[in-house]
Parts: sequence; structure tokens; C-alpha cells
Amino acid sequence: MRTKFRSGDRRRYDIDMRFAAFTLALMLALPALAQSHAKRLILKDGSYQSILEYKVEGDRVRYKSADRFEWEDVPNLLVDWDATNKYNDNPIKNDLSRAERDAAEAEEKEAARTETDAPTVAPRLRLPDGNIGGVYLLDEWKGAPELVEIVQNGADINQNFGKNVLRVAVNPFGGAHQSFELPGQHARAQSHSTQPTFYMCIESGEKPVDVVNHYRIVRVTSDVKKNTRSVGTLIVKATGKTSQAEKFVPALVSHVNEGPWVKVTPSQPLTPGEYAVVEMLDENEMNLYVWDFGVNADAPENVNAVKAKP
Repeated sequence: MRTKFRSGDRRRYDIDMRFAAFTLALMLALPALAQSHAKRLILKDGSYQSILEYKVEGDRVRYKSADRFEWEDVPNLLVDWDATNKYNDNPIKNDLSRAERDAAEAEEKEAARTETDAPTVAPRLRLPDGNIGGVYLLDEWKGAPELVEIVQNGADINQNFGKNVLRVAVNPFGGAHQSFELPGQHARAQSHSTQPTFYMCIESGEKPVDVVNHYRIVRVTSDVKKNTRSVGTLIVKATGKTSQAEKFVPALVSHVNEGPWVKVTPSQPLTPGEYAVVEMLDENEMNLYVWDFGVNADAPENVNAVKAKP
């Protein structure tokens, strides 16, 4: 059955309900207000109790808890009175200082983690976690640094002497040549800088490798008619081993912060054109999957580039 109100009763009812809601909100807010402006009773072990007031009674200190609104006590010998008095001189200011210290500590921890797991390569721009890995080009677009991921490109061998040339000795009195080609005239990743930097974090095998000789940069020659790019020429010797006939571009190769990332940078500016970072599996064998890139200051911005965080 619906209750009917007269106009006066309705107004009194509305006022009573608003007053009750205000009272409830005030009661709920009081603990938070008391906590934010509460003083502290700091103990010698570094812990503390948030209090509204306290009084010393012999060898005990009685205090009213700001959390439970009850009187409690603690031995006087456990209280660090110097720290307690210093904090209670200005609890609001000290709370802000504590928040600033916590923020600074969090920032230091993040910086330490960044240096070990994900090195910073430019202001507000860092590599992914070492567990993710990959190969990235540090590029610059309109004055802003960017990270461009480079995926491996499968290099098809143009086997002029048959499909089994790389598996058997082809000529005991000489050598055989094979062109090492990539599809297309241009790589997907283009560096707008003439001296790009590459960061590599990939599995190199079970045994450790000498990174200085493990990663190299080679010049790639475009063939307009075939719509391909020649990485170089492999010389297949009578022993079945191969060697790279092309000259490598001088480069500086080193570990980053003794972590899993390797930094590869050409020793001098590169002329505009097509290039590739290659992996030497051993002294006479090169991985047929490479990380190709181009150098072109007028190229459009790379797709899906990772920008610095604001």
C-alpha cells in the first residue's frame, strides 16, 4: 500500500532525509579527515601509530588512535620521542615530504630496472624488455627520436649451379659463385639518419659469441630489372664452406650495459642507399636471413614507429 503525504509532511520528510544523508557522509568522512591531519607516535623500530592525542602516565603512553578512535597504550621506552616531536611540529608538511620521498624512490627503482632490463636509448624512449628482444633501428623523424622494429627478411639464394650446390663440393679445382638476393628494391625500414644505430637482442645459440665479429653491416645493390637487391656474393669452395665476397661496412659493435642487448653503429656516415645487418654464424658461414634497411633522408616516416613518451 502506497503511503500518501501532505505537502507539509513531504517537505519535512525531504529535509529529514537530506539531513540524515549529510550526517552519514560526515561520519564517513571524519575518519579520513582525522587520518590526514593526525599526529604520529613514532616507535624506535621505525613503525608508528596515527593518533589524535596522547598523555604520558608513568612508564606508559596512553594515546587515542586516529584509526580506531579508542584509547590504547604503549611502553614509554619504545617511543622515539625525538622523531615523534619532529614530525608532530608540522604533520601536514611532513606527510608531503614523505610522499615526495616515496615518489623519488619509485623513480629510482624504475630507472634501475630500465638500465638492467630495458636500456634507455633516448630521452623518454627505451627498448622493450630483454625477454621480448628483437632488432630495432634508432631513427629520428622531424627532430624526434623513434624506434623502428626491423624483422628478418628471408634471402633467397639464386642457385646458378643447381639446388645442391651448398651441400656438396661443386668443383675440386675452383669455386662457385652464388648471388645473395632480397626481393624488392627498397627495405621497409628507412633510416633518415646517415649514421643509424641498431639495437639487437636475439638468440645467438648455445655457445657464447664474439659480438664484434658476429654482427656486421653490408651494402646492398639494387637491381631494377629483377626488382631485387643483392646482398653480396657467396663463394662456395671445394670444401663446401662459403665466404662473403662483399666488403663489410666498418661498424662499432658492443654490449649495452653488459645486458642482452647489442649495439651496432657504422663507424662513419653511410651514403644513401640500401644496406643490411647480417649475422655471421662462424668465420665462413653467414645467416641467410638478414635485417635489411635503407638510408634515405627524404623517405616518409616509418610505419608503427615507437615514439618517446610525453
